[in-house]
Amino acid sequence: MRVIGLTGGIGSGKSLAAQYFAELGALVIDADQLARDVISRGTEGFDEVVHSFGDSILKDGDIDRRALGEIVFKDPKALRVLEGIVHPRVTAEFNEAVQSLTDRQILIYEIPLLFEKNASDRFDLVITVEADMELRIARLRAKGLHISEINSRIAAQATREQRVSVADYVLENSGSEDDLLRQVENIWDGLAAASN
Repeated sequence: MRVIGLTGGIGSGKSLAAQYFAELGALVIDADQLARDVISRGTEGFDEVVHSFGDSILKDGDIDRRALGEIVFKDPKALRVLEGIVHPRVTAEFNEAVQSLTDRQILIYEIPLLFEKNASDRFDLVITVEADMELRIARLRAKGLHISEINSRIAAQATREQRVSVADYVLENSGSEDDLLRQVENIWDGLAAASN
């Protein structure tokens, strides 16, 4: 059983790398998805977030993540409040997933803020996905993010150098999807060999 942290800056291609690992046989868990799940409508987390931030963050009865993001990315105190609601719940879900692993399974945990949360020691290995800044910005613009949103999110994240400093492997994703797939396969082959 191995638990691997997969990180990288916004727009680097973490999700694509995670998808490739899943196709190769890893159990992949996305920290962002867990964060969405623990504050989805009907949960205690939802009630706490609405109580803390008010009805203005709601859209059609659900939390509007964009509206909430605009509040917390501008206000460190608001971000701490949100993290205090979300992180303990996400950690509990993560720990439950780890407990359920069998001996030979490999868990890839996609966690954008691994360096920022000083979480590298929670994993057997850390992989970071990196890409040229211009390419990352272009990918995010293609997803519909405004340049102001992109800049604030990049500024809130660790630098490439910081992520690389805690990584056991670096996936360079400035080329084609096939290039990334080959790098993932190389790492996977090494992990599979080590677990046999």
